[in-house]
Amino acid sequence: MDSIMDYIMQRLILLPGVILGLSFHEFGHAFVSERLGDPTPRIQGRVTLNPVAHIDVIGFVALLALGFGWGKPVQINPLYYRHRRRDEILVSIAGVCMNLLLAFAGAALMKIFYVKAAGVFASSTLQVLWQILTGIVQVNLVLLFFNLIPLPPLDGFGVITQIFRLDTYSWYPRFYQLGPMLLLLLILFNGTQYIISPGINWLYSVIMSLFFSNFGV
Repeated sequence: MDSIMDYIMQRLILLPGVILGLSFHEFGHAFVSERLGDPTPRIQGRVTLNPVAHIDVIGFVALLALGFGWGKPVQINPLYYRHRRRDEILVSIAGVCMNLLLAFAGAALMKIFYVKAAGVFASSTLQVLWQILTGIVQVNLVLLFFNLIPLPPLDGFGVITQIFRLDTYSWYPRFYQLGPMLLLLLILFNGTQYIISPGINWLYSVIMSLFFSNFGV
């Protein structure tokens, strides 16, 4: 029973990071696409930070339970873009840029909290708050690197599609359809850990060293 309660508590601590990460990620796509001339996200009510507009229930539960997940994909219409290849790349990377921004924001809040508490978290409430802030950083780094995996329908594949014009090849439609299955197999066989964990660990260390180099955290 104790282990079950610990597991539930750990997931609850990650909850703010998950909600913020998914909401900001999808908002980033919607905001940039609208700024580039596409009214579709605005029409569909996606240019907002309201989590209700962005949270996919299954993806949300998967992120909490399994460590990977997704929000409701933002629908765009590239025909509105003036420079289609460039603008599609900008929209693709907008989501992960928001996750990077949140990771830095979470670390900045950690530093403020650490300084105010003088590095002493005597009460359980302070410890939980520290863990929540840590979770915001970690969850957003997971979302950042996971979405950069170059498999459809992830953002990383959208970027390389435009750079190398993959959508001009005959195999592209079939590969795009197979993408989610390939991604699922990669996850089930723990392949994502080997692909994204080094990047997550490295960037987490960089961020922590930037904010806490003088504190020994």
